[in-house]
Amino acid sequence: MSQRPPVAPYLTVTPAMAAIAYYISVFGAQQKALMPALDGVRILHCELAINGGSIMLSDAFPEFGNTRMPIPGEPATCSISLEFPSSKLVDETFAKATSLGAKGEVHPMNSFWGTRVATLRDPFGHRWILNAPIF
Repeated sequence: MSQRPPVAPYLTVTPAMAAIAYYISVFGAQQKALMPALDGVRILHCELAINGGSIMLSDAFPEFGNTRMPIPGEPATCSISLEFPSSKLVDETFAKATSLGAKGEVHPMNSFWGTRVATLRDPFGHRWILNAPIF
């Protein structure tokens, strides 16, 4: 049995299957768990290993309580930070993400605090912060 991460963001994203495919393609995520919903359309739960950590995600299930469907164009309030071993990986990941529909917010740059940094919003509204040491 695998150990659960001590902290993992849980994203509500619709359609979840499209987000899963995007995160696998862009970030090299590996699917650790997948539970389809009984309706055969939505995903009840998914765990993805990304860059040494994990994120969880599911489609919205407003019929179960306080979750609402994402509003198109509304930015999600959650940001996910990924630390990379090299600046080159920040640039490559940003280029791949934006070529597959992400919107660049801060293009890769050397920051005054000493990292290579970039930020983007994926096609589902979630913000990703990419960091690496400057070599």
